[in-house]
Amino acid sequence: MTETNPALERAEAAVKEASTDTAAVQLAFAAMELAKLAQQQQPAPPPACNHQHKQGRSAGEWIGIACAVCVGGVGIAFASLALAILGGVAAIVVLVLRDMWRDMQKGR
Repeated sequence: MTETNPALERAEAAVKEASTDTAAVQLAFAAMELAKLAQQQQPAPPPACNHQHKQGRSAGEWIGIACAVCVGGVGIAFASLALAILGGVAAIVVLVLRDMWRDMQKGR
């Protein structure tokens, strides 16, 4: 029974090779499945925006805005001067009326 049959040896070698190849193929399939899962779990990139962006203001528009701000600033300055003059005039009127009232009270 210790005789070796070449056909049997070839069959045993084929079985060993097939079992080794099967393990390698199974590992390859497992690696492919892991790669597929990794791709599925990555977040999808945000969609590209489809709306139209507004263009910036032109130089003429900025010059117009600057002029409007300057004119508004000058207007506010004149209004402040007018209020200051009005306050001064009101103070003078109050002082004059107070003196007149005192004079009238003393004359009695």
